[in-house]
Amino acid sequence: MDKIKIGKSQVETVPLGLGTNKVGGHNLFPNLSESDGLATIRTALESGIELLDTAFIYGKGRSEELIGEAIADFPRDQVIIADKAAHDFSSGGMLLNNEPQFLTKSVDDALRRLKTDYIDIFYIHFPDEKTPKSEAVGALQELREAGKLRAIGISNFTPEQVKEANQDGYVDVVENYYSLIHREDEETLFPYLNDAHSSFIPYFPLESGLLTGKYTKDSTFAENDPRSKDKKFTGEVFQKTMAAVDTLRPIARQHHVDVLQIVLAWYLANPNLAAVIPGARNAGQIPGIVQSAKVNLSKDEYDLIDQNFSTK
Repeated sequence: MDKIKIGKSQVETVPLGLGTNKVGGHNLFPNLSESDGLATIRTALESGIELLDTAFIYGKGRSEELIGEAIADFPRDQVIIADKAAHDFSSGGMLLNNEPQFLTKSVDDALRRLKTDYIDIFYIHFPDEKTPKSEAVGALQELREAGKLRAIGISNFTPEQVKEANQDGYVDVVENYYSLIHREDEETLFPYLNDAHSSFIPYFPLESGLLTGKYTKDSTFAENDPRSKDKKFTGEVFQKTMAAVDTLRPIARQHHVDVLQIVLAWYLANPNLAAVIPGARNAGQIPGIVQSAKVNLSKDEYDLIDQNFSTK
């Protein structure tokens, strides 16, 4: 895979990364194995993945600690760490905090847990309600100038908040919810980012498994399964998504891969996306993710997938 550059920064990475919320994210997923998490990170790095996307809220720092342990066996300059913070538990409850003092402490704490002296990309994970967005980003710029981070990101910001945050041109990358079935940012945000020379990285690219091909129109979920209450997994929305997924199956057969690889290959071919960061629970899932980088969709195939999932 050819490397891509993150925004205007000097950070370069191969575009297929790994989301690590299932590495140490015990507060997010049940029955996680930390040994599986360590093996997942190591296998990913051994397989050519460089970009590891984590956050404080993934296990309240535990994901960062496990990544720090796993990358100790690899040259630091061959690992691209993307980290995030905004969740503040210092008062007992949880609130979102973008104040410069909090972000500075968050970066210092993350460096300690990761056992490294710099973070390649650091995101403000969510906007808070009171801190001026440019002031929050300005704090990260000071940390960049101090050598503690190399690229500045923001996540879960609205298009208006992105513009406010980037008024000084410091934002290198935005990470927002985007997938083949959730595409609002294409019209509301992508044109601005292209003009600003800022990158975009989507999260939830596989839509909790909806876009992997493992479900069909006839799939049902037990009443005690959270998916049975999720409108994406029920009714007309689910049927429409499964109909679109069915159009991927002939393309997958043509390339001798699964639907999962076709979906990831579409993201990798999308000129508006810098990278894609699917998650994995265990090392056995890594080869399937990596295989997607070897799928070369034709323009006709790319356009057909685009049209079949179009929300317009």
